[in-house]
Amino acid sequence: MLERSPCVKRSSQVRRPLAALLALPLCASGLLALAVPANAAAPAGPTVSVTLGDSYISGEAGRWQGNSDDTSGSRDGTDRAWNGSGYDASSVYGSTYASGCDRSDVAEVNSATGIAQTSVNLACSGATTANVFRAADGGQSLKGEAPQADQLAALAAKDDVKLITLSIGGNDLGFSDVITSCAEDYVVWDSYCAATEQSAIESKMPAAMAGVGKSIDEIRAAMAGDGYAPSSYRIVLQSYPSPIPRSSENRYSESGWDRVNTGGCPFWNADSDWARDTMVPEVSDQLAQVAAAKGVQFMDLRDFLQGREVCSTATQLATPDSPPSATTSEWARFVDAGTTTQGTTQESMHPNYYAQQALGRCLTLLWAQPSGNFACRNTPGEDASGMYLTAS
Repeated sequence: MLERSPCVKRSSQVRRPLAALLALPLCASGLLALAVPANAAAPAGPTVSVTLGDSYISGEAGRWQGNSDDTSGSRDGTDRAWNGSGYDASSVYGSTYASGCDRSDVAEVNSATGIAQTSVNLACSGATTANVFRAADGGQSLKGEAPQADQLAALAAKDDVKLITLSIGGNDLGFSDVITSCAEDYVVWDSYCAATEQSAIESKMPAAMAGVGKSIDEIRAAMAGDGYAPSSYRIVLQSYPSPIPRSSENRYSESGWDRVNTGGCPFWNADSDWARDTMVPEVSDQLAQVAAAKGVQFMDLRDFLQGREVCSTATQLATPDSPPSATTSEWARFVDAGTTTQGTTQESMHPNYYAQQALGRCLTLLWAQPSGNFACRNTPGEDASGMYLTAS
């Protein structure tokens, strides 16, 4: 175990205080029979691809092109919000930076191509399944916005929605609590989080998956209310990737403070292996079951960040002499203090600029497959153009 006395000297470049780790937000069965008018006509507006759900699809962390320990200026070219004299995160997240929904300009729906004439991102960082349901059926507003299914209904009434992609359930399972607990166990308690957090996730799983199933029902109900036939649009449910690598693929030793102060991956080997090879696959398997039960396509992202995770041996931090690159940089945001150093804490552990472009490529590839379930993976050493699908 590590001996951590108050006298341990830490890196002067980036300090990630524990307080910052405490605010890490993430950011049924059978088909629902719905009556649809036989003469329903498509809306007059343009065709649209829409995303709903939480921070993993809203575009949280799209501000960052890899990671750097430089706290000033462009942060070695990783900070897209740098304008030469200061930081303007609204240049990446638009007006949603003020609310905290953090819909980035390179979010999955914006990076995908060839799907529809326009794209609309209704997802919001921090959303749970209750924030997707229609208000008439128990849906809740979030950050000043109406439930997402109600926003979808308003959009679908005027524009022709062709694809609806959903990422939801992570906040119902308490992903942010898992990250916080595991980081605390590494930094403070010298203990492991896996057993406790596995039990917590298992206890929340039934309600979370029921909520995901109901979210799909609510989306269908909203579309039926606008006169859409079930065959006139598609729904894709996607899962979550692991932002941290297996212990054998971490470039920093488990001992010392490099994982905290340099790499931004403050997790024990055992907890990293549990998250990568137990928790993430289990959640993906459960979401796949919901997708099958509800008759929607499923995109499995469990291995999406393989070799591109924070602290992965196959990647490196950007430096003044080695600028960020889609082929060498990390594709997820490291755990960052976000107070006086870089960005905001809620961006931590989310797919970044490079990953969101890759997610868009995954969605483009899936759109070309009118049916079936697929996993999306990256090709080592390649950018988003190297993404590919495998049947799952």
